[in-house]
Amino acid sequence: MLKNKKMICLMMGLLLLLAALLISTALTANKITASNKQQNKQQVVSNTAEAQIPVLTDRDSTEPVSRSAGADRYSVYILAQVIEGEAADEPYTGKVAVGAVILNRIESPEFPNSIPGVINQMGAFESVCNGQYQRPLSEESMRAAVEALNGKDPSGGALYFWNPAKSTSKWIWSRPVVKQIGNHVFAR
Repeated sequence: MLKNKKMICLMMGLLLLLAALLISTALTANKITASNKQQNKQQVVSNTAEAQIPVLTDRDSTEPVSRSAGADRYSVYILAQVIEGEAADEPYTGKVAVGAVILNRIESPEFPNSIPGVINQMGAFESVCNGQYQRPLSEESMRAAVEALNGKDPSGGALYFWNPAKSTSKWIWSRPVVKQIGNHVFAR
């Protein structure tokens, strides 16, 4: 009987220790998350090195962006995600051009005036519709997003792009083609 009491006490002690450990871990995780949110609220991506490891803690930071003003980290990250989803197998210039098309849309009165607004517009990007934009992000797509934000526009001011081997939309083919880069056609 004494042995059973000792065993019960030992088990209770272990359970209390485990509970304390779990609580401590949860509190530490909350502190780290709160600290990251505070640090990243005002951060802006200004170069490729900063863009390589995006911190996505402030999803509400969707202020309109322009190429000269920079963009919050979330906007840079989702721009790179769509570049990856739409142009993963395209040459680097094609990746930058896809990013430029998204930024050109921001400047056009026909489209929303923010990166998230353009990207999340219903049916605007196949990779968003089919989930391909959530594939693992390459460093090249992140660099292409930053380069597009820094003003590079190999698309020639295009507002649309598509793969001519896959697109059957009569409307998209009615747009004036500006150029072709890799497998994508870019148009206004």
